[in-house]
Amino acid sequence: MPKAPAIAAYHAQPLHGRAVLVTGGAQGIGRGIAQAVLGAGGSVMIGDLDADAGKACLQEWQAGDRAAFRQLDVSRESSVRHWIKAALDRFGQLHGLVNNAGIADPHQGPLHELPLETWNRYLATNLTGAFLCSKHALPALQAAGGAIIHIASTRALQSEPDTEAYAATKGGLVALTHAMAVSAGPQVRVNAILPGWIATDAWKKPSERHAPKLGKRDHAQHPAGRVGTPEDIGALAVYLLGDAARFVTGQRFVVDGGMTIKMQYV
Repeated sequence: MPKAPAIAAYHAQPLHGRAVLVTGGAQGIGRGIAQAVLGAGGSVMIGDLDADAGKACLQEWQAGDRAAFRQLDVSRESSVRHWIKAALDRFGQLHGLVNNAGIADPHQGPLHELPLETWNRYLATNLTGAFLCSKHALPALQAAGGAIIHIASTRALQSEPDTEAYAATKGGLVALTHAMAVSAGPQVRVNAILPGWIATDAWKKPSERHAPKLGKRDHAQHPAGRVGTPEDIGALAVYLLGDAARFVTGQRFVVDGGMTIKMQYV
């Protein structure tokens, strides 16, 4: 079994003394963001449906009082409320919220066969979850002059067939970003990150972790020369959560190795 990716330390500590919430923070991009926060000197409360993955993070990080986990279902308001209260009880204040939790599979078959139950499940997790977490974290973030990041997707801008439910939720997060930036400012800044192809295989819980199976063609099709990693998203999240981005709000940041600007011919 491959070793867990280590926490990369920043030469500066732009998030020193700051507490950040990360939903879906136990695996994949969410774990990458949580580790980046820790590496930048911050404290992090991760929330995830997968309790085993959350507990594994704390064991592997060995970050002491700076890291905490509580099981979280972002589609349930009571679960969100209790999670945020637990973070406030632990850290005293909140400086950042990263709405990362979501259903990752974009393919759900033809639209005319898509069950309403499936459509509503995507909305509840990917979009309503971000609304609920923002709603309940906002008072604390306003008091601290904090920041919110929504993790959307390049699927908000371009699509493959049969991905309507996923694309609609990610597009909704982009619209929610600029709406909230206007409403929550100037106390709270709100931005969105739109990841492209991010290889998360090595960022899963120990029982599911493996090296990514990527070929030369996978990397070469990106103008940047490689597939992305959760660390790429974490680095941008640290910037957007810190004071260096205090004049940045309501924006969407595409992190896809240049794929969305590349002309494609079949």
